[in-house]
Amino acid sequence: MFNKLTIDDIEVSGKRVFCRVDFNVPLDENGAITDDTRIRAALPTIRKLVDSNAKLILASHLGRPKGEANPKYSLAPVAPHLSELLGRPVAMAPDCIGPQVEGLVSALNDGDVLLLENLRFHIGEEKNHEDFARQLAALCDVYVNDAFGTAHRAHASTAGVPALVRPAAAGYLMQKELQYLGQALAEPQRPFVAVIGGAKVSDKILVIENLLGKVDTLLIGGGMAYTFLRARGVATGKSLVEEDRVELAAELLAKAQQRGVELMLPEDHLMADSFSAEATPVASDGVTIDDSLMALDIGPKTRERYARVITGARTVVWNGPMGVFEFNAFAEGTLAIARALAETDCLSIIGGGDSVAAVNKTGLQDKMTHISTGGGASLEFLEGKQLPGVVALSDR
Repeated sequence: MFNKLTIDDIEVSGKRVFCRVDFNVPLDENGAITDDTRIRAALPTIRKLVDSNAKLILASHLGRPKGEANPKYSLAPVAPHLSELLGRPVAMAPDCIGPQVEGLVSALNDGDVLLLENLRFHIGEEKNHEDFARQLAALCDVYVNDAFGTAHRAHASTAGVPALVRPAAAGYLMQKELQYLGQALAEPQRPFVAVIGGAKVSDKILVIENLLGKVDTLLIGGGMAYTFLRARGVATGKSLVEEDRVELAAELLAKAQQRGVELMLPEDHLMADSFSAEATPVASDGVTIDDSLMALDIGPKTRERYARVITGARTVVWNGPMGVFEFNAFAEGTLAIARALAETDCLSIIGGGDSVAAVNKTGLQDKMTHISTGGGASLEFLEGKQLPGVVALSDR
């Protein structure tokens, strides 16, 4: 299932190791890190490389500086923070390529750590320019990718450099992500349940299509549920419906039936007269939604029904909230999914983005088997796509 080289398969002592990490962390207006989850996630790989006497060069992007140096997106605040976590100095480079950087790299001793400045300060990173990739590749002898969150992008640091540097191995975080997601899709313990939410069917069409061939039950929530309900002829009031996707939703419902997959939709809702955090929640009597109201969360009956299905599952993949969980009055559906997952001993995989934020809101993150660090990457993996950053790594 996982046939790529990992850092346990390679010799790094005394070698210059270019390690692509995901330090795209949120910063406040003073440049202080407000959440260091992504930095901590890379620590096992960093420690392993440092303890193995590598000359470690860390590379990441931060934000969207659009190919120009912008102090607002500097990785400078990360170096002292990482240094504190590692208990050793982390030098900060003024750029990620050029003579100054080359000088800093050649001065590295075994076990030293150098953090390069934001890769996206150069247009060549996102465009995967060969010249930019060559300059990065010239800094190292060995390539390691531990940034699952960017593995779905064919950028210079994720696809260009490993094409030029061998061996190219997966770090521990990358390995863990691919093993959990890969196991869920290739050899799931059954019953296998997928919980798919979020606002739009259009964002999740390919995920749903791919999962229909693999899961036993599909639980649908969030704004996309109302496009499916409309396809079933249910009155949806002022709820979010993608009119141009109703026909497609009907096709997906038919496909689920053909394949013997139980596709469950909300049977009751929490509604409001406007899309607002101050709106008063109104519970529906049943599945239909009054013309003057919009559904903003799944209702108590649906919560109970979905939780029952999750409790009986052996593998659960969850991607997307069940309602507008940012508004406290309409967060209960999403929180109910998180609680149900916390109470069962199934293999539970939370697929990045809003679902992670929802789990963190409940404080139940320690009860989940695996929380993905890559929203877009985990979504594309669930769609059955190959990820360029993974394809580029050396085979075992």
